[in-house]
Amino acid sequence: MGFFLYSKNGQLILAILAFAAVMAVLLLVARLADRAKGRRTVGVMVAVFAGPALLLLVLGQIYPAVRTLWMSVMDKRSEAFVGLDNYAYLWENPAGIIAIRNTLLWVVLVPLLSTAIGLVYAVLVDKSRLEKVAKSLLFLPMAISFVGAGIIWKFVYEYRGAAQDQIGLLNALITWLGFEPVRFLQDAPMNTVFLILVLVWIEAGFAMVVLSAAIKAVPNDIIEAARLDGVSGWQMFWRITVPSIRPSLVVVLTTISIATLKIFDITRTMTGAEFNTQVLANEMYEWSFTFGDNGIGSAMAVVIFLLVIPLVAYNVRQMTKNKAVRG
Repeated sequence: MGFFLYSKNGQLILAILAFAAVMAVLLLVARLADRAKGRRTVGVMVAVFAGPALLLLVLGQIYPAVRTLWMSVMDKRSEAFVGLDNYAYLWENPAGIIAIRNTLLWVVLVPLLSTAIGLVYAVLVDKSRLEKVAKSLLFLPMAISFVGAGIIWKFVYEYRGAAQDQIGLLNALITWLGFEPVRFLQDAPMNTVFLILVLVWIEAGFAMVVLSAAIKAVPNDIIEAARLDGVSGWQMFWRITVPSIRPSLVVVLTTISIATLKIFDITRTMTGAEFNTQVLANEMYEWSFTFGDNGIGSAMAVVIFLLVIPLVAYNVRQMTKNKAVRG
């Protein structure tokens, strides 16, 4: 038994056997469901096909959410009830206020800049000769992990004293032009803006792909009618293209906003969340796993969860409305 529990090969074999056993049970239950007759057939079918998904939903989503909510009103070891003290501490702690302020700055700037740049990309490359190549290059940052992007841009922003050789790309250019090197990642509050640009660089490719597809789906008869009316290029973009792709713009904005609320890797990799670049997700990680305070860490997780809910609800509402319009 020790081989299966304490060795990697044993754990791998155990995982494969467990997966095979679960699949065998599901197939057996499905086979028995096929034999069910009469009124029981629908109920059995629902139980067989929806049951595993509901079970995983409860175990993977609902139970952790309820447990986190409960831990957020308990002390650091989840032994004594403290009410809303953990939430109050979040607002009273200067580091917590900085994390909230920076997170709001991320959530405002990243979706707006990424969507605007992605829309410009989509309009410029649409029907151009090198459209496929340009799209591939612009989408390439999406294939890089946040940690990888953070390492790349950390070298771009690297700072060394004026007497030393600069190894950072931007400071090498700045000193070559005769200026003093800039502490991109050390000096607040602009260091947060420079971190935000990294995520904008990544998400602009995603926005470009979605919006480019939406632009291509604008009906040609609308475009031809607008041209016959003599609209200019700007009027065509602002009065025809943008209203036609509004549902896609909403989806891109809300999707990037949700991803931004969970930002963790870039600040962790590039500054270690130092120099006033702290964000909520990283603050939650430090309280939970570095300081071992499950109460405050869970309270921060709940705050992030509450901030995500309105965005998800709005996104679902828009998708439902668009589906109703399309029929």
